[in-house]
Amino acid sequence: MNVELISVGTELLLGNIVNTNATYLSKKCAELGLSSYYQVTVGDNKKRLISVLKECYKRSDIIILTGGLGPTEDDITKETVAEVVNRELVPDEESKKRIQSYFDFRNTSSDASGISANNWKQALKIEGSIVIANDNGTAPGYIVEVTDPGSLDLSGGKGKRIILLPGPPSEMIPMFEKSIFPYLKQLQDTVFVSKMVKICGIGESKAETMILDLIEGQSNPTIAPYAKSGEVHFRVTASAKDTEKANRMLEPILDELKKRFENHIYTMNEDETLEEVVVKLLHQKNLTLATAESCTGGLFTGRIVNVAGVSDVLKEGYITYSNESKMHLLGVKKETLETFGAVSEQTAREMAVGAAKAAGTDTAVAITGIAGPDGGTPLKPVGLVYVSCYVKGNVEVKECHFRGDRQKVREQTVIQALDLLRRNL
Repeated sequence: MNVELISVGTELLLGNIVNTNATYLSKKCAELGLSSYYQVTVGDNKKRLISVLKECYKRSDIIILTGGLGPTEDDITKETVAEVVNRELVPDEESKKRIQSYFDFRNTSSDASGISANNWKQALKIEGSIVIANDNGTAPGYIVEVTDPGSLDLSGGKGKRIILLPGPPSEMIPMFEKSIFPYLKQLQDTVFVSKMVKICGIGESKAETMILDLIEGQSNPTIAPYAKSGEVHFRVTASAKDTEKANRMLEPILDELKKRFENHIYTMNEDETLEEVVVKLLHQKNLTLATAESCTGGLFTGRIVNVAGVSDVLKEGYITYSNESKMHLLGVKKETLETFGAVSEQTAREMAVGAAKAAGTDTAVAITGIAGPDGGTPLKPVGLVYVSCYVKGNVEVKECHFRGDRQKVREQTVIQALDLLRRNL
C-alpha cells in the first residue's frame, strides 16, 4: 500500500512554522512499510483542498491529513473531506463530553456555558467515520474508510482510507502513536523490521561507495542512506511473514556493514544519539569529563548535558574564547599562543590537558577554531578547527576542515569532538 501526506495550513506555506509533522509521519510510514511518493502542502482554501484531495485519491491507498481541525473559521479540513466523500457532519456525543471535560478542567469562561460556540463544531464527526480521541486537546482525529468515493473520481476505486489528524505536534504525535500506528499496522499482510546503522568519521559519498555493491544488488532487505550533519545513517529493512524471519534476514546484511565500517559505527539503536553513546561509555568506564570550548561557545557541553544522568560524569565546562581566558583558566602558555596562535594543534592540546587538570577529571575535550564568517587567513582559513581529547594522560588532536556557514561549522565540530572522545574511551 502507498500513503500520501497532505499538510493543511497557510502558515506552513508562508514559512511561519516548520512542518515537522511531515518529517515525523514520513518516518513512521516508512517503519510500517508504506510506500510514499508524494507529499502536498495546501493553504486554508476549500477549493484548492478539494482539488488536492481528488488528485491524492487517484494515486494513493491511504491519505493522511494534518491540520485544519480546530474551532476557527479557517479550519476547514473536516468539512471539506466530508463534502468530497459525500457524507454529512453529525454530532458525536463522546466528542462533546470530552470537549466539555477539557474546558471544565481549565475553568474556561468564554460564555455562560463555559465554552464558546465555535468550539462545539469539533464535536461534529464525518458520518460513518472512526473518531480518534485527542488526549491533549479538543480536536479529535478521524479515520474515514471510503466505500463510496462520493464526488471523488470513481477511477480512484473503493476501499481507501482518509485519516485526519490535528496540526499541533503535541496533539498529533501522541494520537498517531496510540491509535493510528496500530490501525495501519494491522492493515499490512507482511511484517517490516528495520535497523538503523549510524556512523561517524566518513562522508556520505565515501560511505555509500563502500557499500555500493550491496545497494545495487538489494531487493529484500533494502538499504537506504540518510545524510546527517557530520553523520551518515543507513536504514536496513526486511519484510517477511513474521518478525522472527525478518530479523534473520537482516543479520547477514548487518554483519557485513559491521565488517566494512568497523569502529565508524557508533550505534545500531535508532533512538540512541552520539552523545548518549559517549555518556554511556563514560559511565561504564567510571570516568569523569571536563570540556574547554572556544569557537563552539558551549555547544559541545550543551549536547552532552542533553543526556539524562550526565551529572555523574561531567564535572566542569570552560568557555575560553579569548587568549586571556585560555591562559587564566586552562594554563595555556603565553609563548604557545604567540608562537602558534589560538587556533593550532599546540593550543588545543594544552587546552585539553589544562581542562582536565583544573577540573580534576580523567578525560577532557577541547575545541578551538575559526567558525567564520570572518577571521580566516590563507594559512588558517574559515572552517579550520582543532579538536583535542585527553584520556588519562594520553592526548589526541585532530585537525578538521569544515565548509558551510558559522552554525554549520560549529555543529560539525561538535560531532567530530564527540566521535573523537568516543574512539578514545
